[in-house]
Amino acid sequence: MCLAVPGRVVEIAGSDELRTARVEFGGVVRPACLAYVPEAQVGDYVLVHVGFAISRIDEDTARETYAILAEIGALELPEEESDAPH
Repeated sequence: MCLAVPGRVVEIAGSDELRTARVEFGGVVRPACLAYVPEAQVGDYVLVHVGFAISRIDEDTARETYAILAEIGALELPEEESDAPH
């Protein structure tokens, strides 16, 4: 099974098919290639699979996905992202 994880684009470098981004995944920032989503901009949410952003998604979908991944134990959300009481 393959898994794409949602992340928020925080920085973009390069141009055309060489565009790369720094993408934040619940506090962790990793590089991702933007060749498959040339329309992505800083602040957008993208689904990333093995270092490649494969599609853009809206923020609500990203949050729902984070919640599902946390529920099955595949992702640990930072305290402010979780539904845990404060």
